This record gives sequence, structure tokens and C-alpha cells, in this order.
Amino acid sequence: MLRHEAGVGPGARVCDLAAGTGKLTRLLVATGAQVVAVEPVAGMRAELVAATPGVEAIDGVAEHIPLADASVDTVTVAQAFHWFHFDDALAEIKRVLRPGGHLAILFNQRDERAGWVKEWNEVIQWHQRRVAFYQRSDWRSLLTGAGLRDVRHHAIEWAQSIDRDLLAARVRSVSYIAQAPAAEQQQYVDRVIALVEGFDEPFDLPYVTHLWTATTA
Repeated sequence: MLRHEAGVGPGARVCDLAAGTGKLTRLLVATGAQVVAVEPVAGMRAELVAATPGVEAIDGVAEHIPLADASVDTVTVAQAFHWFHFDDALAEIKRVLRPGGHLAILFNQRDERAGWVKEWNEVIQWHQRRVAFYQRSDWRSLLTGAGLRDVRHHAIEWAQSIDRDLLAARVRSVSYIAQAPAAEQQQYVDRVIALVEGFDEPFDLPYVTHLWTATTA
């Protein structure tokens, strides 16, 4: 999808912005693109470089991208756009993109069409505590308002095979749960694990990946 919608592939220079430990970076490199990963956290950059030898990884943030004007064909942002100051970040993204360059914003959501997943999100108060940004209905306005064009949305359905131990770890990894006392963490875990009682292991955790793309003038 990124190849077709965002020009990622051999000959393209791609900035993976807020790259983290490089989960998306590795996939971008595999397309044959020249990738520069921008990540402000030194520990995450170290993991990224260890997992993807030879990749260029530099310290920087979305509001001050350490790249020259019109120097990349595509900017990707995976699971990180909510950390940005939108106006400043979009201005910087436009600055580093070449004319006709692409922005691709990706994020995953658990698929609540599965009843137990919807109950899971309710149990941990996910919508109240965490994901309001990703449920915004004005993505198109946000991107066009920044002067980008050809705004498109794609939803890709997929599933991860997990077991109860991984499910428990996933619950504990949520930032506001991880910061809670151990007893409170366990209460969340117990309530979510109860939702899959009777499931054979492994079982599927369904997701939808949302991809928003736009181009510069």
C-alpha cells in the first residue's frame, strides 16, 4: 500500500519520522528505498540501528526535522502523530518534502467489531483515556488545512495470533495501566482475561490499520 499510495520503493528517499525502535523502518528498507530514521530517544535509536544495520538514524523531532529543504520523497509516521504539535510538525514535513512528495500517517486500532475486543476497550477505559485523537473525524480537514492535497484514507484489516500470556502483557503495557499499582494492574488483567475464557489458544486479536496519505503541491 505504501508503495502505491506514497511512492515508497527503489530510488525514493524516505524519512521515517518518530521511528521508535524501527518497526516500520525495517519494512521501508526492505522495499529498496533509502531510509533516514528520525527519533529523539537515544535508547530507541540504538535498538533501531541494532535491528537494521546500516540505516541512517538521527536525533530529531517532528517540529524541527534535521533534514534539508525538499530533501525527501516521502515522510512516514507510524503510531506517533498524536505526540506532535500538529501545525509545527506539518509545516516541517512540508518543508522537507520535495514537490509532489508524499506524507503517510499510519496507526493501528483494535477491531471492535469483535465483541470481546469492544468489551476489552470498555474494561480498560480505552476511549476515555487514550485514543480520542485517533478517532478524530476531521483528518481530511487537518491535512488540507496544512496545504496538502490528494488526501486519501485506507483501512486494512488483519489479525495477530496471541495467547493469554501475551494478552495479559498487552494490557499491562498500556501506559496508564503500567503506571498503576500492581494490584490495580492485576485487576485490569483479570477482567480482560475473563473475556477470552473458553477460547482455544492461540486465538486472533483483530486489528484495523488506518493509512492516511497526502501529497505536497
